[in-house]
Amino acid sequence: MEVVKTQEDGITVLTPRGRVDSVTCKPFEQHLMGCIDGGDRRVIVDFVELDYISSAGLRVLLMGAKRQKASGGRLLLCAMKDHIREVFDVSGFSSILEIKTDRAESVAALS
Repeated sequence: MEVVKTQEDGITVLTPRGRVDSVTCKPFEQHLMGCIDGGDRRVIVDFVELDYISSAGLRVLLMGAKRQKASGGRLLLCAMKDHIREVFDVSGFSSILEIKTDRAESVAALS
């Protein structure tokens, strides 16, 4: 798993590649929490290159969203493949976390 960090219109975009599971969730958590703790108040996690996410990955996203909310920021998720979106829907996380169709919609929502 690799995480690419970019900036778009002053918004931090994290793009995890591959799998976020019990083995790789710790580096993903470090990237996400590093952005949030570093003061990034607008963060997008772009799932365009993600193939799999486990419950450990869901936990990291929930922690990040709670931390962002507490600091007055927002965390958006976008570009989920159908099988990943299904994981969010079945687990109920799609009603807890803010999910957009693609990066452009996410950037517009945070601008």
